[in-house]
Amino acid sequence: MRVLMPVPDRDFDVTEVAVPWRILTAAGHRVVFATERAGTSPAADPLLLSGVLFGQLGAEKEPKDFYDELTRSREFAATVGWADVKVDEYDGLILPGGHAQGMRQYLGSEVLHQQVGRFWALDRPVGAICHGVLVLARSRAGAGGRSVLADRRTTCLPKYMERSAYLTTAWRLGRYYRTYPAYVEDEVRAALDDPGTLFERGPRVLTARGTATDDSHAFVVQDRNYLSARWPGDAYLFGRRFLELLEGSAGSAASRT
Repeated sequence: MRVLMPVPDRDFDVTEVAVPWRILTAAGHRVVFATERAGTSPAADPLLLSGVLFGQLGAEKEPKDFYDELTRSREFAATVGWADVKVDEYDGLILPGGHAQGMRQYLGSEVLHQQVGRFWALDRPVGAICHGVLVLARSRAGAGGRSVLADRRTTCLPKYMERSAYLTTAWRLGRYYRTYPAYVEDEVRAALDDPGTLFERGPRVLTARGTATDDSHAFVVQDRNYLSARWPGDAYLFGRRFLELLEGSAGSAASRT
């Protein structure tokens, strides 16, 4: 099966891209990367590879190893353009996150929002993690309509996480952890018909992460064909649950034909 993963030219999150890629490709599926212009060689946020602040707060070793493999893969060097994507050729869509300023190219693209809205209408598996949920919040169900998330249960990067990361690092990194003046959670909640019921913040964590073998610190929300997660610490659980959703949707589609 083919899964589309749009990314910006630079600054996407190492873990939120590399871990789902690894899980899906290890299961025999193909991940197709899309950038604004076809053939662009994208790059992750370099601070997440070096450790952000004195070697702390960056990606863990295993996701960085996966990213190294990814950068040497054929699919990473042969990206398709956002405007050129034929959405009905894909079985699933994953929208990863990241917080550095290069993410604005991807989070704010009207072309990408339109393509995501078209894919959403197909009722196929969609996964979004961290800032990636903003792409869905900004995508519309039809011209001028509501956000595609309006009636869906969802999570995203919680405000307390975004604020804590910013306050901890602002003295050295400025607004590195503040992609926009508004917090991600606030914008996502504003896109929902009933944020009090539909938004799920999950258990409070600051540093503990889920791993390949331990989901006790991870959290995801599934509502029908839509799966969301909060931050890189959820990436392993997110990748495995998306794989289940993808393969389950294939079985459902086969049973209807």
